[in-house]
Amino acid sequence: MNYQPRLKKEFNERIIPSLKEEYSYKNVMMVPKLKKIVISKGVGGAVADKKLIDHAVEELTTISGQKAIHTMSKKDVANFKLRKGIPIGAKVTLRSERMYEFLDRLITSALPRVRDFQGIKASGFDGRGNYNLGVTEQIIFPEIDIDKVNKISGMDITFVTSANTDKEAKSLLTELGLPFKKN
Repeated sequence: MNYQPRLKKEFNERIIPSLKEEYSYKNVMMVPKLKKIVISKGVGGAVADKKLIDHAVEELTTISGQKAIHTMSKKDVANFKLRKGIPIGAKVTLRSERMYEFLDRLITSALPRVRDFQGIKASGFDGRGNYNLGVTEQIIFPEIDIDKVNKISGMDITFVTSANTDKEAKSLLTELGLPFKKN
């Protein structure tokens, strides 16, 4: 038997019928799905110290379970001593099984470790059904060893869905288990 992540199984068995009924979709293919999760991290000090990029890539690889890549600057900015084409960040795009595994770990173990956690803000939607979440410390992830961290930094997590509206996307992400703040 093939392995299937817990959230993917729950999505297929419980969430699809629930959303289909809630929004009265004509068929199952109209139900919004989570397409991908992109985790990105900007490293401002990388202009002066090239090792910071390698640490960022290593941390994202550890957190996601998939090799992260460098992101390059697109243009020259003299004020920041930045030249076009030098690495200034890292990112990783998760799809399919790895995406569901990461989401499960984020919900069950990482977010509850945030200090004074009340829930995530519902204001991170972009108008097209995608959600952006900012994490201020990478040490909330249990995969990161606190003793080996050279600098505490944050990251952005983007949830890309096939939903047409923010309301549909919020319903999908709430059903998947993201703990939004109560208004």
